[in-house]
Amino acid sequence: MAKEARSAFSLAPLGRDVPARARTLTSVPGLRVGHAETADGSSGVTVVRFDQPTATVVDVRGGASATYDTASLAVDATFGRRWAIFFSGGSLFGLDAARGIRTRILEEGGGHRAFRNPTPIAPVSGAALFDLPARRGPLPEYLSLGYAAAEGASRAIVPFGRRGAGAGALVGKYLGRDRAMRGGVGSAAARVGGGTVGVLVAVNAVGAIRDPTDGRWVAGARGPRGRVVPPDRPFRRPERTTGTTLTLVATDLALDRPALARVAAIGHAGVGRAVVPYQSSTDGDIVFAATTDRTTPRTAMDRPGAAADLVGTCAADLAVAAILGAVRSSNRLG
Repeated sequence: MAKEARSAFSLAPLGRDVPARARTLTSVPGLRVGHAETADGSSGVTVVRFDQPTATVVDVRGGASATYDTASLAVDATFGRRWAIFFSGGSLFGLDAARGIRTRILEEGGGHRAFRNPTPIAPVSGAALFDLPARRGPLPEYLSLGYAAAEGASRAIVPFGRRGAGAGALVGKYLGRDRAMRGGVGSAAARVGGGTVGVLVAVNAVGAIRDPTDGRWVAGARGPRGRVVPPDRPFRRPERTTGTTLTLVATDLALDRPALARVAAIGHAGVGRAVVPYQSSTDGDIVFAATTDRTTPRTAMDRPGAAADLVGTCAADLAVAAILGAVRSSNRLG
């Protein structure tokens, strides 16, 4: 039994013989990912579209989140299914992307009827990160960006770096924006428990990014010689403490809502291995968890919560890989 338990938690290797998209969120059956950016590349929107309304939960840990229609994603929610989850730049302004996403879904024949009303609805939820410029000026039309991201959603490999919601993202803002490094979008996926688990992140952390395998600082505030200055005192000035890491964990394994909530909670633990500090009072750190419900979990452990623990543990590892991939791609790090 002990041997079986260990093998159940092992991740299927993703070597060179595995198609590239099998390493990103789009390897999960039943979803597509799209991105759109402003003309100057300063902000954008990333959307994950589901083929069918999909069971989703959310776990908000940051103290200053900007969210769209997340209250009904509680564990005991009656209508906690979504046609899409989106990440956006623009803080509260970026939440306008929801209307554009919904419009495109309905145009393509998506959505469903509610309470016998003939008008279809397409519930979507999302969250925004803070990438507003320091100077006043016109803001992007996030409704249009949301529409474009939804229109371009595909099952192709998820691009890394400064795309979509990660276009204007920064990390390591604790010594000021001028010394910060680029954040971005990243993804990772693996086969586990007879199905697939994928993670998508948009990294805009006030803190630094650390590789937990060796403790090395990968990105953050740059010192005089270009090296990362560890975030020993990240909150000395309030204007330098705004940051957010947005995460979506998706799987095709059939999980109920309490299990999804556990997956999201464990997913937070993974993000916290790479983002330092994490879940502060002035950031918007969030993890969504969703299942396209296409595969019955295969686990050798006959106990309550085994499938949730399996998926969550996998998701935590994938979150680290996605975050490291995002900042390395944006900053052209080896």
